[in-house]
Amino acid sequence: MNDPLLRWREEFPILANTNYLVNHSLGAMPRKVRERLAEYAEMWATRGIRSWAEGWWSSPVDTGNLVGKILDAPENSVVMHQNVSVIQGLVASCFDFMTPRNKIVYTDMNFPTVMYVWEAQRRRGAKVVSVPSRDGVGVETQDLLDAIDERTLLVPISHVLFQTGFKQDLEAVIAKAHSVGALVMADCYQSTGTVPFSVRELGVDMACGGSVKWLCGGPGAGYLYVNPELRDTLEPALTGWMAHAEPFAFEPGSQRYADDATRMLHGSPAVPALYAAQSGYEIIAEVGVKAIREKSERQTTRFLEGALERGFTSKSPTDVSKRGGTITVQVEHAPAVVKALAARDILIDCRPDVGLRVSPHFYTSDDELDACLDAIKEIRDEALWKPFAEQASVY
Repeated sequence: MNDPLLRWREEFPILANTNYLVNHSLGAMPRKVRERLAEYAEMWATRGIRSWAEGWWSSPVDTGNLVGKILDAPENSVVMHQNVSVIQGLVASCFDFMTPRNKIVYTDMNFPTVMYVWEAQRRRGAKVVSVPSRDGVGVETQDLLDAIDERTLLVPISHVLFQTGFKQDLEAVIAKAHSVGALVMADCYQSTGTVPFSVRELGVDMACGGSVKWLCGGPGAGYLYVNPELRDTLEPALTGWMAHAEPFAFEPGSQRYADDATRMLHGSPAVPALYAAQSGYEIIAEVGVKAIREKSERQTTRFLEGALERGFTSKSPTDVSKRGGTITVQVEHAPAVVKALAARDILIDCRPDVGLRVSPHFYTSDDELDACLDAIKEIRDEALWKPFAEQASVY
């Protein structure tokens, strides 16, 4: 098949020798990351303190604008943080839970870091409701909608679930939440860069995620979008000098929040991580998430069908419209199988209850998918996982 997206393979060094199918966990590094980090180091070495005024200080917003293009967010409405845990904690610190509207609704298939942050708000008076999955694949939309009522303050949910790739119906959740006066915070970690969506068209109140996965931006660069119409009503208790209206006035006392997106920042930014992340964002924006999604739908369908033909089962949705970019394959001894595959330079991972997780990206060839499936079958059928059982891990 003529696949125009394969021309991007040369931009990712690891693809020269590795069948890289673990993009749901850590996207491949663009080669230009070296240049961007060298640029950072050169600035520090030659410009010194002047570097802050020459790009370092503004990097959380400048880099956020690159992500904003992928999210279809307004200019200067996205800011960068270290990770989603910090972002969720910062958002939680905006709210008073000692009021009748103190209910937090999410699902039991959220990524655990989100659960941990919101469960911790119980000590501040929050009523936390976790909507259970009926099948271990996803959460019924109606079950989630039924849990959202007039006492609901916020619905922090994953757009695409990390374990199974199930894609939740954000539109329906946002409509129900807004109808009762609640807010929605979408964790888009497993969708941004592989599932097209517009924060403006969705009307979502907040969206967050990180760069480690489909954005190919590496660790240490999380993003937070807040609808500008909502933003000025929020006053995070988790704050710092970058959120101040005049940070270099060094005013003592209480916070005087900035009247733009920087009010959602806190302390000094992790500048090297932001430099490292930019190349991935630029490539994703140039390739286009629509094109990435079209290829992802075709390849994940191909992989799922191939897995079923080889006698495997999967907890991933068979309906392509209800899944993101990941396919799961249930096998015994999954951690050992992951290690056996890694010994062949085929990189995937596994998670409890769902087995192997396999994720092609726009730079993946069909031959690589077939090779992975054949290797999994051989490792299973011939028990080639056994030498790796003692050293097995989820990575």
